Amino acid sequence: MRSLRGQDDLDRLPRDSRADAYPMPSVPYGWYAVVRSGELRAGKVVSLHYFGRALVAFRGADGRAAVLDAHCPHYGAHLGAGGKVVDGAVECPFHGWRFGVDGRCVKAPFAARVPKVALGGFPVREHSGLVFVYVGPGEPEWEVPEIPETADRGYAAPIEDTCRARVHVQEMRENIVDESHFHFIHGQPEPLAQEWREDGPFAEARGRIGRRVLRWDIDNTFDAFMYGPGVMVVRTQGPVLSLTAVALSTPVDERTSELRMLYYLRKPPRAPFLTPLLKLVFRSQALGEVREEVLIWDHKVHLAKPVLLPHEKGIRALRRWYAQFYPPV
Repeated sequence: MRSLRGQDDLDRLPRDSRADAYPMPSVPYGWYAVVRSGELRAGKVVSLHYFGRALVAFRGADGRAAVLDAHCPHYGAHLGAGGKVVDGAVECPFHGWRFGVDGRCVKAPFAARVPKVALGGFPVREHSGLVFVYVGPGEPEWEVPEIPETADRGYAAPIEDTCRARVHVQEMRENIVDESHFHFIHGQPEPLAQEWREDGPFAEARGRIGRRVLRWDIDNTFDAFMYGPGVMVVRTQGPVLSLTAVALSTPVDERTSELRMLYYLRKPPRAPFLTPLLKLVFRSQALGEVREEVLIWDHKVHLAKPVLLPHEKGIRALRRWYAQFYPPV
């Protein structure tokens, strides 16, 4: 355990010059959230595209979620383009072949016997209002813990914000331990002092952030809990505003990553009627700052050996920890 203290011009940057920007593998091994539970209704096929793969998600007859490769092995049709769920299996719109939640073919019209073929897929877990898939060899050896705030009535319905950028998911995660950027993006008076802890696939960055929002002086503690390469839960506590931010970073392909943020604001215990106002203020301040970061990510390159100042210890610590999620060289 270790501790550590004008858009038009950007659009004209030559994107091809960043071809050497990602020396690490495109998809670190671990759990990733690919769809919210409420978006995956019974009988519905949801088309997805993550990890450089066309995917479909649906629920079986018992309500269990499945995430499988999207293209039918019979003749290549996309199961999410006109496909439907029949008797708990996804049915191909082209020739009626059906595949169960385990990916195996369960019906092939006009075939003398069901072909022994299957769609590729992932181990799936569903909790905290999210459907997670595991990317990596074999069965997962660790799990993402449940996030209690997602079912706690003391918290308001989440503010959701989703964006994509041409940046590796690792750099999205490095953002939380980039001490100096808190001054330039988030209004922190000076670089943020943090404490870093790690335990296998889990890590925590703890610190304190202060700033002025409208007429309020915000002085909050924060704890960022990291569960592998794709899931982070940040809890901030303060006298004015307390919230839990669920940060879900997921590779889309070898050049693009998605960041889905779910912000759960705690209702003021003595004045719950102020919740809509708090959400409005939060939206006006925080979401714009995320867009600033996305703009920077979308045009930056990855530096294997960045020139870090003595106080910038967080990126080094996170990179050492994050390296465990890549296949051995």
